[in-house]
Amino acid sequence: MGGASSYYAIVFMVIFLMAVWTASKISRSIGISSIVLEIAVGLVLSPQLLGFLPSEYAECYHRKVVDCSSFKDKARIADAGTEFCDLQAYLDAGLYASPWESGFFGDTAIVTLNGHAYNVSEQGSSSRLGSSRTEGKTDYDCYENCLVQNCKLDLAMKCGTAPDILTLIGHAGVAMMIFESGMHFDFEQAKSVGFPACGVAILGTALPLIAGTGMIMSFGYPFLDGFAAGTSLAPTSVGIALRLLHEAKSLQTYFGQAIITAAFVDDILSLLLYNILFSLQSEMAVMTFLPMVAGLVFMALAAGAGATLWPRIISCTLSKVPEKKPHSKLTTHHEVLFLWMVLVLIIYAQITHLCGTHLWGCFIAGMSFAMWKEAHHIWVRQTKRLTCWMIRIFFSCTVAFAIPVNELLSLDAFLKGAAMGAGPCILTKVLCAPFMGDARFVIGWAMVGRAEFAYLIAQMAAASNMMAPPVFSIVIWALLWATVFAPFIFRWVLGRYVRRKAAETGADAKQQCDEAQGAPVGVFQHSTTGHLPELYDEELAAQQEEERVRHAQLEQENERLQALVLKMKEKQRETNAQMEAFEASACENLATHGVTVVSSTSVISV
Repeated sequence: MGGASSYYAIVFMVIFLMAVWTASKISRSIGISSIVLEIAVGLVLSPQLLGFLPSEYAECYHRKVVDCSSFKDKARIADAGTEFCDLQAYLDAGLYASPWESGFFGDTAIVTLNGHAYNVSEQGSSSRLGSSRTEGKTDYDCYENCLVQNCKLDLAMKCGTAPDILTLIGHAGVAMMIFESGMHFDFEQAKSVGFPACGVAILGTALPLIAGTGMIMSFGYPFLDGFAAGTSLAPTSVGIALRLLHEAKSLQTYFGQAIITAAFVDDILSLLLYNILFSLQSEMAVMTFLPMVAGLVFMALAAGAGATLWPRIISCTLSKVPEKKPHSKLTTHHEVLFLWMVLVLIIYAQITHLCGTHLWGCFIAGMSFAMWKEAHHIWVRQTKRLTCWMIRIFFSCTVAFAIPVNELLSLDAFLKGAAMGAGPCILTKVLCAPFMGDARFVIGWAMVGRAEFAYLIAQMAAASNMMAPPVFSIVIWALLWATVFAPFIFRWVLGRYVRRKAAETGADAKQQCDEAQGAPVGVFQHSTTGHLPELYDEELAAQQEEERVRHAQLEQENERLQALVLKMKEKQRETNAQMEAFEASACENLATHGVTVVSSTSVISV
């Protein structure tokens, strides 16, 4: 009756999002990471399985209109000339086709591509007509296979540039989380534990990279697939360690500072690896690494500005802005500071995008506000619900929809993923702090956790055809093992370490152990903002709780004093009554004497 309507699309989308939300809540209640069930729900409801979510919202537009097995799309790649496949190079190498009539152009001997004419009937000699020979590569066994593979690569690049709406939302959520992560960086901690923490971070990045690359290559896949897999295993989740250390009252200890600093440096190194990985798509040259070097220089300068210059800029800006809403939850100064954060995030992300990846700029932009204590609190107040849903969509859509179901559910992928998870993903991180004394395994297990960035690298590598579908499935299994088990084991190791140190120092071991282990099971999960806890809000809540307890104590003391006053008044009334009775008795005695003694009566009258 109403004609064309998007009603059912809206219903399916709402049901899908509610299913993801329910999965997140269930995971919290049973004490596992929400990542696992969010990916599982997204995979089951994806277009690959139940097809519950319409493919129009779950698939890149270009994948709907491009078919790399069709003549039209292969011809489009061929018409680009040497940009993708150099026909002359394949003719010179004798790899066009055998016989030449069975090649892509059939029995057409003379073809023109991008203004250049070629004689495909003559292989093994320079036969380009009307043009000087241009050198090229022959990376494939025949020219037509080159067209197919480069069509897939071009398709992946287009979908990376203009992804479907759900993938775009997921990537935006990860960028916001990395910005938030940068705001947790502590420059003072970095000074005190800088060198040991950097050593942990270097080992924690290099060991998974080397071991992951080696294991994938031992499975028979090429180096690029192995390097992409190793890069995906390198990042560490700051949030899990930050949350559990805070709950255990160990965040300000030496090993706690070392863990957090190492995790942040690990993220910086992983961002560098991320940039290197996608630089390998093009031909290696000096210009390949020049933008990366420029990006590193910019990061160093911007990080220094975050520690020294930005606090002054913020203070100067706020001092010149009149506060019109001093008693509001979101004051004028808060609004100005939030605007500063958005502007710096956009500008820094744009600069580092030109240098390789916008994620560098997101992290450094967050670091620029790390010295201003209220910054993270204000950011969370304004973005926490939005970021939380974006991260859910990232795992349930961006990651889940990219998983090749047939390969993921195969026994081969499961077993190889378990091997990859136990070795390159978990064991390498556990062993990354051998020089940190008796806290080495606490620090090692703190580095095991994985979150958004690791899955992002894997998904982007798979989308760019840098990681074969079976390898992507193996990496997802490996990351899931770490995601599930890391919080449980780290909590147990941390509690055991705190108990032992308390016993050594003669402190109340039971009390400190309870502090390390007394947090509810759900602390492993994402906070409302994603994987980072809102410590500023928690500090305010703790202060408010202390004030509430103090107020209750004062109320109790006031009631006790009031009861005491009432009791004293009652006592005074009893005393007065006794005094009045005594006086009445005395008067009666005097009156009796006054009847018999006149002088006494005179005295009484007086």
